[in-house]
Amino acid sequence: MNQDYIKADAWSIIEEEFDPGRVKSSESLFSIGNGAMGQRANFEERFSGPSFQGSYIGGVFYPDKTKVGWWKNGYPEYFAKVLNAPNWIGINVFVNNEALDLHTCKEVKNFRRELNMKEGFLSRSFEAVLPNGVEIQVKSLRFLSIVNDELGAIKYEVTPLNSDAVIQFEPYLDGSITNTDANWEERFWKTLEVTTDKDKGFIVSKTLKTEFHVGTYMKSEIFQNGDRIELSPEINTGDDTVSFTYTIKANKGESAGIIKYAGYVTDMNHKRADLVQAATMVLKKAEEQGFDNLRKAQKEAWASIWEMADITIAGDVKAQQGIRFNIFQLNQTYLGKDERLNIGPKGFTGEKYGGSTYWDTEAYCIPFYMATKDQKVARKLLSYRYNHLEKAKENAEKLGFTNGAALYPMVTMNGEESHNEWEITFEEIHRNGAMVFAIYNYVRFTGDFSYIPEKGLEVMIAIARFWHQRANYSKHKDKYVILGVTGPNEYENNVNNNWYTNYIAKWCIEYCLEMLDKVKDSYEEDYLRVMGLTSVSDDELAQWKKVADNMYFPYSEEHGVYLQQDGFLDKEIIPVSELGKTQRPINQKWSWDRILRSCYIKQADVLQGFYFFADHFSKEDLKKHFDYYEPLTVHESSLSPCVHSIQAALLGRMEQAYEFYVRTSRLDLDDYNKEVEEGCHITSMAGTWMSIVEGFGGMRVEDDKLSFKPQIPEQWDAYSFKINFRDRIIKVHVSEEQTRFSLEGQESLEILVNGKTLKITPDSTVTA
Repeated sequence: MNQDYIKADAWSIIEEEFDPGRVKSSESLFSIGNGAMGQRANFEERFSGPSFQGSYIGGVFYPDKTKVGWWKNGYPEYFAKVLNAPNWIGINVFVNNEALDLHTCKEVKNFRRELNMKEGFLSRSFEAVLPNGVEIQVKSLRFLSIVNDELGAIKYEVTPLNSDAVIQFEPYLDGSITNTDANWEERFWKTLEVTTDKDKGFIVSKTLKTEFHVGTYMKSEIFQNGDRIELSPEINTGDDTVSFTYTIKANKGESAGIIKYAGYVTDMNHKRADLVQAATMVLKKAEEQGFDNLRKAQKEAWASIWEMADITIAGDVKAQQGIRFNIFQLNQTYLGKDERLNIGPKGFTGEKYGGSTYWDTEAYCIPFYMATKDQKVARKLLSYRYNHLEKAKENAEKLGFTNGAALYPMVTMNGEESHNEWEITFEEIHRNGAMVFAIYNYVRFTGDFSYIPEKGLEVMIAIARFWHQRANYSKHKDKYVILGVTGPNEYENNVNNNWYTNYIAKWCIEYCLEMLDKVKDSYEEDYLRVMGLTSVSDDELAQWKKVADNMYFPYSEEHGVYLQQDGFLDKEIIPVSELGKTQRPINQKWSWDRILRSCYIKQADVLQGFYFFADHFSKEDLKKHFDYYEPLTVHESSLSPCVHSIQAALLGRMEQAYEFYVRTSRLDLDDYNKEVEEGCHITSMAGTWMSIVEGFGGMRVEDDKLSFKPQIPEQWDAYSFKINFRDRIIKVHVSEEQTRFSLEGQESLEILVNGKTLKITPDSTVTA
């Protein structure tokens, strides 16, 4: 049974009633971020119950030494960990010397927590009876500014309800934090300095090994009945902490409040010696603007994001809530301001997967950012990988590859491989293909070919060299084979000739050869520069082509489908429908040995290839492969439902497409995988957007034109979305009766709708 405590609402995530058993799940779901930092929705006040405290800074990580039973040549030396950073949200609250702690209160009622996605804030309110009998009402609101991404702000109010009371607020900074997933129980941080300046507090810390320097800071303002009062605090400093204590006498029914400005400054953006000074400037500007103006600016900034990124759904509030939650979290995680940053699978909502970059970015996230933001944002994501090209070559060299071959890491923070499971690290090499597909996808959508001669061609050459060396000639088959791999279906390890891996390897080589010819013809200066850097010879190109032309693909004549890998038909083929509910999810109920021997598929594998290369196959081909593989798929990867939703829609199976859409859009809200307390599935959220735009909307690029084949689930009255296609904004509105297209910009645009050309002129609406 999935969880069902989040209230259905079009613009907010709402929890009513306090339940200690779901605190950690809510800490994930109500997380906030601004692209540069983020935090789980931990309470500001003390909480002694089960909790997963987490606050994170983009780009700041620690190389936690890999923990394995025995070492293998080429094994990554460390697993990159996104770090739980110094805690700045804390405000201890005492009422007549009794600590407010929801875990120890006699009663908690009228509890309400809201993540307001429209305006970008987290709020909470409740009434509680403390152990000393005092009843209070609490209201809090906080946000991380997306205007100034070094700043966060909290407004916190306490009102005694049944008696007068002495209220103490103790805002603090705490540098003595740890990660829950540390391999060796090491400290990741060292506190360098704890200082105060009147009502301001600072902690300067550095990460061990990676030497990131971070300044954590705070300043508070005190209010009584809404009016600011000047109050001198008691100051306390420790080795890793600083706190201020403010004492206020509050009459029954009258409020005492605190506003806390706080956040991080790092040496990624400031000189190390200037961190306290930089933090002081942030605080000065925050105080000058004031909480209300900062919140107004936050509201306006989010309105600007939603103006382009929003998808509206009429008639299905849970579906509407789901897509907006996904879009909101994607924007909280990455806004495209800093090309040093990328998108971790958990974003800023938890520590699992190390917070690092996976192939998810290229395969799932780039389409979302291309279509909902300026194309420069997607280009930055591509540049992130170009900037790591030399590291990718080093990664390949450690595994025995030569001549500038590159293997991009499965997991990385800085370009080095930092994944700690051998069957993934060494074998899930299809990730290399996603790097090239993302370049192709970017050029296809944006029309910006310049990226290829400037940067992309070097990446493609290095990857083609890898595929050439990774394939080997089978005399028995008279074909080139790729042995010992893990495909997208991670429930099969060390298999031979995974179809998807072989197919994308062949395609990468062919695309690189095609682009070499195009750059040679049209960008001579860039071509000569790249040839000078790579020393590619005609003989080498001929060898690549020989591999691509003669790649082996396992195929079943009996079933008329490509086989997921050579030995797939040796398995006992039993559809998922015959698995009892007590056996699911198999990754929590079965041994790994049993999973590896089974026919069950974690996520789209062959069908991933049919999604990427839809124009290579007929609809009848897709139908055969979908009907064969989907019944064997357990969808225990967050990346699985979205691809299947798109493919089902392409086949016209809208009920099935809708079911997959609901699963992907509410994967975390309804906790399908029973793991949301570890964090949200950020990268798969882009797949939710794809399910609507590419699935139901049928959006593709065909013949260099934007193409749509719109359908609508019967559960919906209408839906709409916007696409930024080559600096022109197209709005698509789909209902059961018709589809309307409108265009913003100066130039008209021809699109394809169900295969027919339709011309849209600026500031007009065309119906199809």
